[in-house]
Amino acid sequence: MIYWQLILVYLKIGTFSFGGGYAMLSLIQHEIVEKHAWLTTQQFTDIVAISQMTPGPIGINSATYIGYSVTGSVWGSVAATVAVCLPSFILVLLISYFFVKCKDNKYIRAAMSGLLPMSVALIASAALLLMNKENFIDYKSILIFFAAFIATWKKVHPILLILLAGLAGFLLY
Repeated sequence: MIYWQLILVYLKIGTFSFGGGYAMLSLIQHEIVEKHAWLTTQQFTDIVAISQMTPGPIGINSATYIGYSVTGSVWGSVAATVAVCLPSFILVLLISYFFVKCKDNKYIRAAMSGLLPMSVALIASAALLLMNKENFIDYKSILIFFAAFIATWKKVHPILLILLAGLAGFLLY
C-alpha cells in the first residue's frame, strides 16, 4: 500500500513541478512532511542536505532517499525515483515533437515566459522552507556560508570547497 501511495505522490510532484529540483522541494515537503507525515521536518531537511551533496539533480536524489526512508527498501527508492521522472520524460517527449512546429507561436512564447518567474518563486520558497525555526541558521553556519561564497568568487575548485566546508563544520560543531 505504501508503495502505491509513494508512486502517486511522486507522480503528482513530477507532473506539477516546474523549474527543477529546488523548485519542487516545497511541494515534496508539503506532501511528505505535512500531508502524509512520513518524515519529520528535521529528517526532510537532512535528506535535502544529503541530496545537495551527492551528484545528480536534487529532486531525483531526494526522491531516491525519501523512497528508501519511507519504505525501508531499495524498491521504495526505485518507485519514487521512476515516478518523479516519468511525467517529465513523457512531457519532454511530447513537447519535443510539437515544439519544433510551434516555437514561434506567440502564445507558446508567452507561456514559457510566464514559467520563468514562477520557477524563481518556487526556488525562493524552498530556501525559506529550509530556514524554519527548528533548523534556523546560527552564526557558525553564516561564517561558513560567507567563507564559501568568497571562495567561490576566488575560483576555488568546488570539490575543495566542499571538503573545506565539511572540515569547518567538523571543527566548529
